[in-house]
This record gives sequence, C-alpha cells and structure tokens, in this order.
Amino acid sequence: MIDVAIVGGGPVGACAAALLARSGALKVVVLEPHAGTAPAHGSALDARVVALSRASEHTLRHAGAWPGIEGARLAPYERMRIWHEGIAPLSEAALVFDAADVGEPNLGYILENRLLQGALLDAARAAGARIEATPLLGLRAGADSVELTHGAGTLSARLVLGADGARSQVRQLAGLSADTTDYHQLAIVATVATGRPHEHTAWQRFMRAGTLAFLPLADGTSSIVWSADEGLAQDLLAQTTPRFEASLGRAADGALGSMELRSERQSFALSRMAARRYVCERVALLGDAAHVVHPLAGQGVNLGLLDAAALSELVLAAVARREDPGAMGVLRAYERWRKSEVVLMSAAIDAFDRFLAHGTGPLSWAARRGMGWVGRSQELRRFFIRRALGMSGEMPLASRRA
Repeated sequence: MIDVAIVGGGPVGACAAALLARSGALKVVVLEPHAGTAPAHGSALDARVVALSRASEHTLRHAGAWPGIEGARLAPYERMRIWHEGIAPLSEAALVFDAADVGEPNLGYILENRLLQGALLDAARAAGARIEATPLLGLRAGADSVELTHGAGTLSARLVLGADGARSQVRQLAGLSADTTDYHQLAIVATVATGRPHEHTAWQRFMRAGTLAFLPLADGTSSIVWSADEGLAQDLLAQTTPRFEASLGRAADGALGSMELRSERQSFALSRMAARRYVCERVALLGDAAHVVHPLAGQGVNLGLLDAAALSELVLAAVARREDPGAMGVLRAYERWRKSEVVLMSAAIDAFDRFLAHGTGPLSWAARRGMGWVGRSQELRRFFIRRALGMSGEMPLASRRA
C-alpha cells in the first residue's frame, strides 16, 4: 500500500512529492510518462519560462530543489513596468513596481519550465519518492484506499493527488466537474533579442487586442508572451520572421528597441478553468488540474506551488497526529484554504484582461485611472508587490521566509 500517489510529474506534482517524501514518514509514488530532465549545461535557453514569486522560492528551498535551480540560467528581475497603449512606456504615467519599495533584492525569478521541473523531480527522487514513467489508465476510490491502474500494472494508495494539468484524467475519472471560459485568445511565446537591454525588468503593455509581456532572461534576451485575440494571433503566426519582428517592435511601442527572433514561435489557446470541487473521497486536485488562470500576471505556477505546499502541510500534520492522510477532513481543509485564495486571484486577473486589455467603456477608463493612482501611492505599490511576492495572505509554512 502506497501512502500518496501523485499523477503528474510537472512542477506542481513534483513539488508535492518532494515536500511529502522529505518527511520520511510517507511512501510516495509519482506517475509521469514524460518525466523531463534539467537542460544541459551551456544549451540554449528554452522559450517556455515561468515567473517565480518569493513564496515559490521559499517553497522550492523547503522541497530541496533550489540548489538545482540557482545558477547561470536563473534570471532575477528587480522591476516591472506596466503601461496601457494610451501612454508612453517610459512616461511617468506608466506603473512601475520596484523591489526596493519593499526592501527586497528582487521581485522574483524567470527560469525555464524544464529547469524547474527537472530540479523538482531530482529533489523528489533524492527525498525517496519513486517516479514511474507510466500513464494513468483507471482510478477507483474506496473507503480505505484508491486503486490506480497504470501502464505497468496497478497500485493502491491511501491518497491520490491529481497534478496532471488542465485536461486532468484524475479530475475526470473522479467525477469532479469544472467550469471553463474560452478567452478566444492565443498566447504566442518566443525568445527575442532586443536592441535595448531589458534592465532586469519585466515589461508589460495592455492593448485593446491583448497583452504583450517581455520577461528578462539570464543571457540578456527576453521571453515574450503575447496574448492576442485569435484573429490577430493567427496573422502574427503566419507572418514572415522580419514582418513579425516589425509587428513586435510596434506592439512594444519602441520600449526595447529593435527585435530579433532567437527561437521558433509557439502558441497555445487561452481559457479560464475552475473545478467546482477540489476534492472527493481520497482524491485532491492541485495546480492546473484544479484551476487555470490567464497568463498575463504570471501566477499559474505560483498558485500551483502554493497548492502543493498547503496540502503537504495538512497531510503531514495529520500523519504526525497518527491520522489517515487521505481522510476527508484533511482534504476539505485543503479545499477551503486554497479555493478561496485562488478564486480571488483568478477574478483579479480576469478583470485585468477584461478592463485593461480589452475594455473601452467607463469601467476600462476607471481601470486605467486606477493604474495611475497605484503608481502615485507608495503604500498601494507596496501592497500589490507584497501580494505578488506571496508575502501576504494565509501562506503555508513552507512558503514563508525561513
């Protein structure tokens, strides 16, 4: 009998595995048919990156993964500059968040998704978790355990964690329903070299047809995330490289000078998803299996890592009390804790997209004015910075400063 079976070995599932296995009190297995490895030393940076908050950094340190992450491929960023298409990027009307405002060395880190996943899987293995390169085929929950059928046979676990993404098999097999809203947008991702240095700054412009972000990378290039309405996005993807570079430069309003593509363009459809329930008998959902948010605020992975930290804390506390780690009381406590936090963040991100990137009426005008009010108030800026860093709210112990 396994204590915890985790379906999905992406960053969130691997983080939960590392946190749970490090206790030494639980037998943990991860089912992941496509377990990635960290990028080779000296290889080109990948276009798919994530932004890590301070809370995520603390979580990764507690999981034992930080030594595998820090190094030449990790890019700390010190500022964010946000502006609407109605103002100039370098004007005083632009909203600037600076780490110095809250006495922090940076606002977080930009790193490749595969580096994060690889380091967490290594940490999980080192902690004693077993990684099985096999897919989930079936799930049947009972009063005392869950039987999982996978590509190499079967196993029984007292608790199953679904960390297998937006199209979660665990969610479907467990009968947990979800509400999905299509944004009718595509996110275009690529690596670009810019004529002007990124200055360790994340740049973001809100436009009527979407949002464009430049995330600073360790080698001086930037990863772009251009969330554009479907028609515009299809046109951008069809453009020749020189034409796309010109379009990108215009969309950035000259903030970073000339543009040179350094990678292929990738794209994925954007939607918002919320599971109606995060838990059922001996099953809990984490990360994208439970909630998907718009990427404009870079909070998707951070929310998932907080899920992993919160659930691990509750499960380990139950084990310390000699209680069943899969007990419904434990799972309901997790759902109450994380669902309320995620709903607030998801609604805020949705409002940013609706009123800053696409709105044209009075509410959009008020939202743009609100950016100016935040920019002129040091206290408001500090509030938003602390929230983004994960330095406020009900935080798991593993996500707090040690």
